[in-house]
Amino acid sequence: MRSNRLLGAQLVEHNLVKIDHLEAANGKLLEMINTGSPRQRTVLGILAYELEAVKEEDILIQQSDTYGAGVIDLRHYDMHEELKTGLDSSSCWATWSVPFDQEEDVTFVATAYYLSPAVRKFWEEKYDGRVLWFGTTLENIADFLDAQFGPIVGLVDPPPANT
Repeated sequence: MRSNRLLGAQLVEHNLVKIDHLEAANGKLLEMINTGSPRQRTVLGILAYELEAVKEEDILIQQSDTYGAGVIDLRHYDMHEELKTGLDSSSCWATWSVPFDQEEDVTFVATAYYLSPAVRKFWEEKYDGRVLWFGTTLENIADFLDAQFGPIVGLVDPPPANT
């Protein structure tokens, strides 16, 4: 919840969305907290795809121009095995971020939520501040997580009842 709230505030602060859109998205997000899957619990997804209030591309450009964050397409990456060991995929879903590689003591993290200070703090604390950030889309994160950890349990329709 916190990563969503802080991302929303930053999107408004950077003039990427209007406060009215954020309030509407937060209302929809609250509805999904108890009923939706982790894949649906994203204020950015609601803003970009349901309300069409922002384009992820505009956010990526903002991140790159303002903060120097790189942009990455994870389709051609596999998660570094040392990173995968001990990594809880629920943290990745909650922060819409994924560590995907390591070089020496620097961890490369791709995220759709770079503008959320809570997300950056979480991963920087996990990796002792040695993080190189890359922006990407929600779809890219979701596809990568599905490929690395399998689809989220509970997203499949239940089997039909015996007849």
